[in-house]
Amino acid sequence: MQLGLFSVGDITPDPTTGRLPTEHERILAAVTIAKKAEDIGLDVFALGEHHNPPFHPSSPTTLLGFIAAQTSTLILSTATTLITTNDPVKIAEDYSVLQHVSEGRVDLMMGRGNTGPVYPWFGKDIRDGIALAIENYALLRKLWREEVVNSDGKFRTPLQGFTLAPQPLDGVPPFVWHGSIRSPEIAEQAAYYGDGFFHNNIFWNLSHTKRMVNLYRRRFEHHGHGPADTAIVGLGGQFFMRRNSQDAINEFRPYFDVAPVYGYGPSLEEFMAETPLTVGSPQEVLERTLSFTKEVGHYQRQLFLLDHAGLPLKTVLEQLDLLGEILPELRKGYAEGRPAHIPDAPTHASLLAAARERKAEVGEPAEQLPSRVILDSVTGRSPEPAERSL
Repeated sequence: MQLGLFSVGDITPDPTTGRLPTEHERILAAVTIAKKAEDIGLDVFALGEHHNPPFHPSSPTTLLGFIAAQTSTLILSTATTLITTNDPVKIAEDYSVLQHVSEGRVDLMMGRGNTGPVYPWFGKDIRDGIALAIENYALLRKLWREEVVNSDGKFRTPLQGFTLAPQPLDGVPPFVWHGSIRSPEIAEQAAYYGDGFFHNNIFWNLSHTKRMVNLYRRRFEHHGHGPADTAIVGLGGQFFMRRNSQDAINEFRPYFDVAPVYGYGPSLEEFMAETPLTVGSPQEVLERTLSFTKEVGHYQRQLFLLDHAGLPLKTVLEQLDLLGEILPELRKGYAEGRPAHIPDAPTHASLLAAARERKAEVGEPAEQLPSRVILDSVTGRSPEPAERSL
């Protein structure tokens, strides 16, 4: 089970003091938080992508590359890579470079984002969001898996005889998660390719999360990747802890009330009752988080949102200290009753081992296996079983 943090990179005034951190402070704070995450034993740090105030992560690979240089075990990921408005060629290049400089400690989460104006900023139409996600990701996969790429799509100029530089580390592309809150088409896309599905359940009740995850699991099995319970699932979540539950509620309430993520709506108590937000003692956070498996089954990745809503860096680091205290019990709880056939989240090492095993079976590199392209209304293509395993 991979445990970690994700950050949306918001720059929000502290409602208790009125102080607004600078962009510089928030960027460096992300580095400090990532290093602290590794220090307490977390597995993953994921950074969002935004191109507008009040957010700072417009260039996730730049910041993640800097973090890579100061960490040694942390998996570096994204809370969203905008597959709709970024050029797939540039995504392929940037994350291949990040994969090399991090020695394989990288994966990424594809998403459409939640900021409508970003589409025209990059010359796209928000009404094409799903179609862009489908076409662009199909091209990204080709770029990471074929030595010479020819491509002709609706949303970008054709590619003819293009070769990606650098190629993915060891010939193994980064693992991809597809993030969605409400779009069944994205769950289908993840299932079709046998990729991971990440449901960022910070806004919705667990019954909705369960429906989306179960859809992905059923379609994962339908597309021949294995039993539904072996599908690769990740969840978001958020908490605020203090030793005493009421202290946690009293301290967090002013931040919740004006948070750009969910403020100005339901009360803190209503939101805690209807969503996975947990504000209370470490024991309450431990028990609530472990209860997620009752709704979605055994899953592979749990990420928490901590550094948002104007919380001072000092407070975020205190939250990480408390998380570190319950981390052994979290890991123990996730392991209890977990069937042996449930896979771990893929890593570069596990993907490389699988690629070498396939190579031994077929007698040629996995990335050179022949492909058959058949157009499909959801994914843009429909692979043969041998190709699906890539």
